[in-house]
Amino acid sequence: MAGGITDTGAQFSPAIGMIYIFNLIVGTGALTMPGAFHSAGWLFSLITIIILGFMSYLTATFVIESMAAANVKLKLNRTQSPAVSVQDNNLDDTAVVDHTDETAPLLGEHACATCVPTDNLSAITERVEMGQMASMFFNKVGVNCFYLCLVIYLYGDLAIYAAAVPKSVRLVMCTYQLPNGTACNVTVGDEDQCWPGVPSVSRMDAYRIAVGAFGLLLGPFVFFNVQKTKYLQLTTTFIRWLAFSMMIVLAVIRLANGQGEGHPKVVDISGVPNLFGVCVYSFMCHHSLPSLVAPIKKKAKIYKLLFGDYSLISVFYLLLSFTAIYSFNSLKDLYTLNFLPDRCDTEDTSITNIKFIQYFIVLFPVFALSTNFPIIGITLRNNLKTLFYKRHRPYPWIVDRIVFPLVTILPPFAVAFGTNQVDLLVGITGSYAGAGIQYIIPAMLVLFSRRNIVETVGRETRNVHRSPFRHIVWIIFVMIWAVLCIVFVTVNHIINGIQ
Repeated sequence: MAGGITDTGAQFSPAIGMIYIFNLIVGTGALTMPGAFHSAGWLFSLITIIILGFMSYLTATFVIESMAAANVKLKLNRTQSPAVSVQDNNLDDTAVVDHTDETAPLLGEHACATCVPTDNLSAITERVEMGQMASMFFNKVGVNCFYLCLVIYLYGDLAIYAAAVPKSVRLVMCTYQLPNGTACNVTVGDEDQCWPGVPSVSRMDAYRIAVGAFGLLLGPFVFFNVQKTKYLQLTTTFIRWLAFSMMIVLAVIRLANGQGEGHPKVVDISGVPNLFGVCVYSFMCHHSLPSLVAPIKKKAKIYKLLFGDYSLISVFYLLLSFTAIYSFNSLKDLYTLNFLPDRCDTEDTSITNIKFIQYFIVLFPVFALSTNFPIIGITLRNNLKTLFYKRHRPYPWIVDRIVFPLVTILPPFAVAFGTNQVDLLVGITGSYAGAGIQYIIPAMLVLFSRRNIVETVGRETRNVHRSPFRHIVWIIFVMIWAVLCIVFVTVNHIINGIQ
């Protein structure tokens, strides 16, 4: 994720690229969206999803423009003269520039910096990750701030996974039933016992046992490198869409049969902080955009395709959330948990009588998130190494192979042991570190990349992937928006905490 510069690898069509981006964005956040949607009121949530979806698209275009600027800089650094022989400025994006002498200086004695035809240079033919872009366009303080923000976000990501999977396992694992005569609107709490005849083990204890087991099973993967996960990811994608389709179809059937129990509020300000964090987290793809955009064969219409992706994702979130809030009277922090009936429920009140579907949906986070945990853990480990790396001072073996993996996995599991509130973890991660990665860093990248290319090549440089939001006002708007949102969320958290 924060690695260096590589080629694009195996290329694929724009349609496949958009599918990959769609799958990247729609993940864990979607499972917490219905609960956040319900807590903030349907009208406010509707407006918020549309606005934050647009803001995420806006800053995604900033990342792509910065990638193109990084390609310009890399190619100019390799060529003998910036005056590349180009007869047609309408070159296809897949064209590769011919560089004859990589040891020649950037600008010759008689080079003209303002007459460089750079249309083909800005074609994204090399993958440049966000960490490398930060190193190219930020100073040392900026680079460290970038890695710090990314590391905090990844820690939050791992904590969410470390809580969501055991919570799903706990729901299936605990078999204690409420006493006869207990009203069905009484939910089983964390302090209630987990198994009949074992009163000393509460549901929270069972959850922590599951957290420990999850850590022992998947934690060791962070000490190694995970490669060749293509088929595993394809399997996870199939399971994800099967589960989401089941949830939407079952909720629609319930509503069509007139069995909906939900009566959502129009607006509830107390739920706004969590909704903001969940929405930012749910639209996040910026840190992985370079790996998905670079291999796309033809990028001429990349922004239109990306806009279509974001529009489709927004509609999907609204469909999932609206069917949820009108189907259920109350929503769990993980939406999948609503599909297993309460222990006092009768078969008639369950959303489906088919046990396989009930348990498949409830255990969906276990299948989907477990495969991503090692990948995110290794990404975090590598970024921690980069953050603390000092040139000419390589890490000792024990620090490289033992200390960094331990520092990677211990804090998330410590957080998961302390709380199982997945919606809280998602809200905090999205509201702060997520806002930095999705708003502040892309805005700063595009600002400094534009300045850098102007200084290197000249004001007549044309970036074929320049963002549709070209004016400096958009960058200022994104920065103000990010600050206001963070302040607003913080104030609301303080007020809610006092109350």
